[in-house]
Amino acid sequence: MTKASALAYKVVESSVVTEDELTRIVNEMNAEGWSFDAFHFVTREGSHRPAMVFAMFTRAEAKA
Repeated sequence: MTKASALAYKVVESSVVTEDELTRIVNEMNAEGWSFDAFHFVTREGSHRPAMVFAMFTRAEAKA
């Protein structure tokens, strides 16, 4: 009998929203076995520049 797998989610929050920081986060999480899913940017009222970012990742994990 094989174990079923469940999709696990990981959210990484950063207040540094630069190309280098986003690349570092994605590469670091990928090295830990997580797959990139999406970025969610948060802006302040009256500004188009993101104030922070939430990076979403997923990976399959065996159910106990």
